[in-house]
Amino acid sequence: MIVDLFSGPGGLDHGAELAGVPSVGIEWDANAVATRIAAGLATVHGDVRRYGPADFPDAKILAGGPPCQTFTVAGAGAGRAALAGVLHAVRRMGARKPVDPAVLGDERTGLVLEPLRWALEAADAGRPFEGIVLEQVQQVQQVWEAYVEVLRAEGYSVATGVLRTEQYGLPQTRRRAVLVARLGGPVALPEPSRRPYRRGIAQDAGDARLAPWVSMGEALPDRGQFTVISNYGTGGDPKNRGRRSSGEPAFTVTGKISRLRLVDPEGRELPRLTPSEAGRLQGFPADWPWSGNDIPQQIGNACPPTLAAALIEAALGVPAAHERQAA
Repeated sequence: MIVDLFSGPGGLDHGAELAGVPSVGIEWDANAVATRIAAGLATVHGDVRRYGPADFPDAKILAGGPPCQTFTVAGAGAGRAALAGVLHAVRRMGARKPVDPAVLGDERTGLVLEPLRWALEAADAGRPFEGIVLEQVQQVQQVWEAYVEVLRAEGYSVATGVLRTEQYGLPQTRRRAVLVARLGGPVALPEPSRRPYRRGIAQDAGDARLAPWVSMGEALPDRGQFTVISNYGTGGDPKNRGRRSSGEPAFTVTGKISRLRLVDPEGRELPRLTPSEAGRLQGFPADWPWSGNDIPQQIGNACPPTLAAALIEAALGVPAAHERQAA
């Protein structure tokens, strides 16, 4: 079984289902919990800091994606500013020295240390997790690299890097810093099943051993042809707003996805993305029961299920026989 920290609306848990592994998630946000319950996912509504591995004795795999707001480029950057302190805290934890997350400022920054606390508590209790799967925005890669040294000292094989999600079947360009660790055998990051997206390069061009990336049009076939006009990453200048056609993958899905404009080939405004459509661009099934409030934020914060399935299989040491499909 997997215990999923910061489990959100269930992206990693659905990925666990795709990989054939049961899971239980811990989530404090009531809106995400409402979605999880509607989806029938095992859920503990609470703060991961109040729990530990002893509360989940059947869990063999630890997984999680701590909140990214203080690390992401779109945020204020408190986590990036506190990076040196975070790396120092990781080293102290590995040496079993006390750490006060309050010195890192924004309490969300300190949450990036929680998976390591869980892993070390389990090891010290003589019941280490057999596998670990972590994912975050790419700005957290340095934190995962610091984790590597600590986890290897605990006997884990560890692999970490930044993956492009369109290479794992997602109809969206999104880069995620990931870490996969395993006891009792070697571990490697999952091999991509699809080609990387390059603007202006045809979908069928590139490495013939890999399948083409998936376009928005393929994920949303009922929409017909359309163009998405981004409202972020522009510095406020409408002339800099990015555009992608339905024949390309989506921009990175964020909590602002409901603000994206869609126009038809003649430039006429189209209805904006529904929660189901936005969820599909994040790798969820079309019928995922989005519930509660702030659904765009839930979708933007979610772990893409198809990527999660590939990471879980890597942590288990199971070669992926084929690309997992969310729908």
